Amino acid sequence: MTIPFSDAPQENPYYKGRGAQVNPKNRYLAQEYAQEHIEGIDEWWQADTPTQIFEERAKTLVNKVDSPDVGMWYSMNPYQGCEHGCIYCYARNSHQYWGFSAGLDFERKIVAKQNAPDLLRKFLENKKWVPKPISLSGNTDCYQPLERKMWLTRQLLEVAWEYRQPVGIITKNALVLRDKYILQKMAEHNLVCVFVSITTLQEDLRQKMEPRTATAVQRLRVLKDLSELGIPVGVMTAPIIPGLNDHEIPRLLEAAAEHGAKQAGYTVVRLNDAVKIIFNDWLYKNFPDRADKVWHMIESLHGGQVNDSDFGRRMRGDGNFADLIRQQFRVQAKRLGLNQERFEFNTSLFQRPQSQLRLF
Repeated sequence: MTIPFSDAPQENPYYKGRGAQVNPKNRYLAQEYAQEHIEGIDEWWQADTPTQIFEERAKTLVNKVDSPDVGMWYSMNPYQGCEHGCIYCYARNSHQYWGFSAGLDFERKIVAKQNAPDLLRKFLENKKWVPKPISLSGNTDCYQPLERKMWLTRQLLEVAWEYRQPVGIITKNALVLRDKYILQKMAEHNLVCVFVSITTLQEDLRQKMEPRTATAVQRLRVLKDLSELGIPVGVMTAPIIPGLNDHEIPRLLEAAAEHGAKQAGYTVVRLNDAVKIIFNDWLYKNFPDRADKVWHMIESLHGGQVNDSDFGRRMRGDGNFADLIRQQFRVQAKRLGLNQERFEFNTSLFQRPQSQLRLF
């Protein structure tokens, strides 16, 4: 029997509106204050503080993606950390590089790269750049709540449009509709594709698992509104978590197709590094009646572990249950006409505006 990490009496209050309920140790720091086990220790409780914003003048923005199984060539992330608070998010681990915890810190301490638009412009001016699509974002959500205030993603889109640089977007936030007209202009030249991540249609599960994201109804509206403007849209039903949302695959895909999605993808949940501790704690606090079952089913996807680092297999899982998920997804996608046509970004229009001016 799997012994949960959080099997001690739950003396601490539940942080509503947050995904993580603990701040596990940052493995890169030799000394720090961390909460992983309560075990009757007094004064471990931490107040739920407001979100803190750390403005950073970054040195780089665009990163080459070497992983062959994530479907992108390059990515740029204007924000590190994400207030959406998705409990399963693999990006939590990268927050440790900033000296923070992958738990509550990931949701409450957001790093904003205030010079991101300038960095993108500088990157695109490099004569060695051979145009390829750049993804917004490969790590944290580029339309998370802070974007409503800082407009970094909007500015990045404006720079991309100026250079005719193709961009892929994936988000859980309806705020993307704010930028629908610039996206429409880009779509007219095959310069943009938007994927909306929809993990569940169960509102009670969303509130626990992705507490500060848009509702499924809002995300479906995003698909509908963007598709009606001629913007290519797709859906990511990710991650599939056995025992929580795996039974929703047919309904999720059908709803997405009805609202204009032409492409669809999925991944299975994998819990690497600190995310293992954070997810386990969350699971046993929110679903004590089926936590053991869910945990064991996740293990069945990864050869007895809850994580797999092998390219290709890590995203899809292995074993009988992974095969069942794969077959169900393929059958439903085919039934609904999804993934029948492959979207191709147009890289032939790329231009450097200053270079054009120097011709006159």
